[in-house]
Amino acid sequence: MFFLLSLLSVAFTPIYVGIVFLGFTPDHRCRSPGVAELSLRCGWSPAEELNYTVPGPGPGGEASARQCRRYEVDWNQSTLSCADPLASLDTNRSRLPLGPCRDGWLYETPGSSIVTEFNLVCANSWMLDLFQSSVNVGFFIGSMSIGYIADRFGRKLCLLTTILINAASGVLMAISPTYTWMLIFRLIQGLVSKASWLIGFILITEFVGRSYRRTVGIFYQAAFTVGLLMLAGVAYALPHWRWLQFTVTLPNFCFLLYYWCIPESPRWLISQNKNAEAMRIFKHIAKKNGKSLPASLQRLRLEEETGKKLNPSFLDLVRTPQIRKHTLILMYNW
Repeated sequence: MFFLLSLLSVAFTPIYVGIVFLGFTPDHRCRSPGVAELSLRCGWSPAEELNYTVPGPGPGGEASARQCRRYEVDWNQSTLSCADPLASLDTNRSRLPLGPCRDGWLYETPGSSIVTEFNLVCANSWMLDLFQSSVNVGFFIGSMSIGYIADRFGRKLCLLTTILINAASGVLMAISPTYTWMLIFRLIQGLVSKASWLIGFILITEFVGRSYRRTVGIFYQAAFTVGLLMLAGVAYALPHWRWLQFTVTLPNFCFLLYYWCIPESPRWLISQNKNAEAMRIFKHIAKKNGKSLPASLQRLRLEEETGKKLNPSFLDLVRTPQIRKHTLILMYNW
């Protein structure tokens, strides 16, 4: 169970840090009509084309002038020479007028990213920040709500539901035709991906005894680090963002097989007075591990309790001094 649930932690990595590869910003410059034809006619090397047709760095050495501005020059006019095309217009290039990149950009990369496809550079660079902010907003809302939902409806149901939504929205993001649709599906991924990761953490710590909780919690986090290493290799092999997004999303559909592999948390079942189902899972765990049931579990009443079920509440985080202390320490750490 621990190995299967740790795979959730591995698969969470591309959503948490995927912006590094999906939003990679390569070197770029303005596209100027006529430059490519002039370069071909003159036989310029790429370095010569840059030197002759692209503005230099800004006053403080900023790259923005070189990446976001272009000479207001008609590169199709026949009077331009190959030796120094701008010399015939003005001997001092700094006096030549500059304008925005009206015809898009040229990117120096063999692959693609959301930056190169949707031109999220220069005046539109804030849209890349918004892309990551949307998934972070999703993380916040999902993390705040999933604990209550999992306590209310059960861990397994919430896990499978969030996995399905995460996988579907990830695929839809990979085929999104516009930036707006991509942003919406990324927000949805944020809402459910952190939630499914947290449910996996809850399940694995509830499956084991108290003395093992710390160990499985640490190794569950270590699986995330394994995901980091794997993501770097996959992104190196797939430099195009849509194929990368497809590749890191599709394994999530395999997690739907957990319907048959992962049982409901017996601790949650007991809290809902479903003792018979909890006992069945306890016996299965004991059989697989070659252990005998503890006496405390053997005394568990098999009939359904008629008492009141435990209702979840955010006040549970501060209800007792010990839990209150743990809550404040974890909030401080995060």
